[in-house]
Amino acid sequence: MIPLYSTSQIREADAYAIDAMGMPGILLMENASLELFRIISEQMQQMEITGRIGIICGRGNNGGDGFALARHFANKGMKISVIYIGDPDGMSPDCRLNYEILKNISAINKNISITKYRSEKTLAELKKCSVVVDALLGSGGSGSLKKPFAEIVNYINRLKKFKVSVDIPTGLDADRGYAFNKLRADLTVTLGELKKGLFIGDGYELCGVVKKGGIGIDPSIYDRYSISEYLIEPEDAFSYLPEKSKSINKYSSGKVFTVAGSGKYPGAAVMTSKGALKAGAGASVLAFPLSSAEFVHKEVAEVVVEHYSDKKKGCLSVENISELENRIKWADVVSIGPGLGRADSTLEAVIKVVKERNFSKLVIDADGLYPFNAKKYLNFNLKNIVLTPHMGEFSSLIGVSINELKKDIIRYGKEFVKETGSYLVLKGAPTIIFRKDEVFINTAGNPGMAKFGTGDVLTGIISGFMSQQRNILKALIASVYLHSLTADLLKIKYTEYGYTAENIIEYFPSGIKFLKDTFALRTN
Repeated sequence: MIPLYSTSQIREADAYAIDAMGMPGILLMENASLELFRIISEQMQQMEITGRIGIICGRGNNGGDGFALARHFANKGMKISVIYIGDPDGMSPDCRLNYEILKNISAINKNISITKYRSEKTLAELKKCSVVVDALLGSGGSGSLKKPFAEIVNYINRLKKFKVSVDIPTGLDADRGYAFNKLRADLTVTLGELKKGLFIGDGYELCGVVKKGGIGIDPSIYDRYSISEYLIEPEDAFSYLPEKSKSINKYSSGKVFTVAGSGKYPGAAVMTSKGALKAGAGASVLAFPLSSAEFVHKEVAEVVVEHYSDKKKGCLSVENISELENRIKWADVVSIGPGLGRADSTLEAVIKVVKERNFSKLVIDADGLYPFNAKKYLNFNLKNIVLTPHMGEFSSLIGVSINELKKDIIRYGKEFVKETGSYLVLKGAPTIIFRKDEVFINTAGNPGMAKFGTGDVLTGIISGFMSQQRNILKALIASVYLHSLTADLLKIKYTEYGYTAENIIEYFPSGIKFLKDTFALRTN
């Protein structure tokens, strides 16, 4: 796991290094600028980018990083255009020192241009540049941007240049991952340690590639802080794969009972029940309405289909739960919801399953979440149940608009699992897992996953992995990461346009093999 920090923790670490360790702030700034220079130069070389570098600097330490960065590029013979905001008297002490140094150097180095921002016309200088570096605010800004920052962000976004943000894209809240005004970077070089807001919400979209740049602080200083947010690494998914003993059989290697699909939405049942098998479950049984079963039988040869009497309604009813009771008790994991539909009796059936709690483990997805909307989940015991909503479904569950939800998704997710005692898998870009006070953010995946059926496949994979091990959280982490890793492998083969949920099911074992082969090579 990679720990993620809050901006207050990063600032405290900086202050501790300055006050307790005797490291001057200007030294930390110099170290930061050298890391910025190294990382940006490497990226330019890889992408074969040449030409003038444009850097726009604010009045705080983020701007000071920018002035120092300009000096390093100029020392290497690069042409530099620097635009700064406000008067030098209003700059932070370290920022002003680096400004004065660069200004003095510019008197003898004609490759350096330094211009004070006066209006949008000043920004025309950036059109000459191949790279534009945002050193405006960093973590010093929050809320809606004021003049001139909003205008500058809009201008930079319109430029078809390679854009780099220093520490944090201007306008992004580095704790909540929300931006009122959105500067879109191709590369973000975050300084010190990784901030959680870079990987969620708007941050996930705006930061581009995120690289960490050290500032010379002893890493053990960060051990002082309590961490509850993490990035999932491939090593985590690999180590959390269910173990397969030599003596297992089809019933001891995981039994999944899927209650999904309807006459109107049969495909979801197919995806979910097959996904469980591809994740290694030994037995996958699907409950499906009798009147619509013909389609399902053609699609799920390896899945046992157990019919229930639906009186030609094509959907689950509350009275069917007694028919399915033995299977619910039999299963290691019951998954319910995908494609069930929202008929009143179907919703009552879901409620009955939750109330009776005859299951060992339960995963609720899609239509199965609907009975608990608008905080009605508070009326039920959801302890240790896994819920897998997408953003819209989660918005309906907690009764908060999507726009408000995006402003602080970590807080809302934590509150939900605290209220319910459940596991929350919030599907999206990225998918985020919540359990108690801890948050695990997925690092794999691509836009091609935004298609019908991919969520149903994930539900099946989760159920399959959960059926094979006791630790639910480990199963969730492995499932979420491998589901997305498989999509990344498919992107290489088909691009993000060309693969489907069915491809993810079929290719999933290759995703597991890729992960196992990768770490087998590392350990041998």
